Amino acid sequence: MKVAVLAGGAGSRLAEETSSKPKALVDIGGRPILTHILARYAAYGFNDFVVATGYLGDRIAHYFDTADLPAKWTVDIVDTGADTASGGRIKRLTPAIGNQTFMLTWCDGLSDIHFDRLVAFHRNHGKLATVTVVHPPERFGHLLLDGHRVVDFEEKPTRADEWINGAFFVLEPGVLNYIDGDDISWERGPMQALARDGELMAYRHEGFWQCMDTVHERDLLESLWNGGDAPWRRTKPQISADER
Repeated sequence: MKVAVLAGGAGSRLAEETSSKPKALVDIGGRPILTHILARYAAYGFNDFVVATGYLGDRIAHYFDTADLPAKWTVDIVDTGADTASGGRIKRLTPAIGNQTFMLTWCDGLSDIHFDRLVAFHRNHGKLATVTVVHPPERFGHLLLDGHRVVDFEEKPTRADEWINGAFFVLEPGVLNYIDGDDISWERGPMQALARDGELMAYRHEGFWQCMDTVHERDLLESLWNGGDAPWRRTKPQISADER
């Protein structure tokens, strides 16, 4: 099964880094975040990658031409255009993906998701698309005030019923029929249509998930890696019989 990674955006909210390099090549622990993502898939036996580039895509191509990568990895680089929307990028990958089930994610999110469980869930329900949903990361704490005096502080609680799109999709080739052209956003058009048609299922991931949209989030991921506590690096558990 091929793994498609969208790595064409400009990453404007991380401009301190992305003014000179694509977001996919921003370092976490001395190596690009994209390679962390690929390594997580590879830990589950998924070694065949297709990377959709756009903004500064030549630098991603150069990196994979010159990097010392694991021998099992196959990485195809497809230039999908600097201004192409997310759905359009996926559509442009059609020749590289072929007529088969494929996985899809973005170049800026790390997780300890177990891909064997995700794929088993997808195959079991038989629909066209599976999206991994996660609880939104805690962004703001709560201050309790007495006049101008802070009397207590607590982290923002995570609501058990609050879920967001965490990417990490499993998709059937039929989803490509929901994408009309380059200017189509995957989230705003095709995903909504798949949901209306009853073809989009949610895989709930309760574990670690963190995007890298800002310098603060990059620094958080860097600190987890350097502290030896990066959840996405941990060894996967064996899948149980009832999850197969």
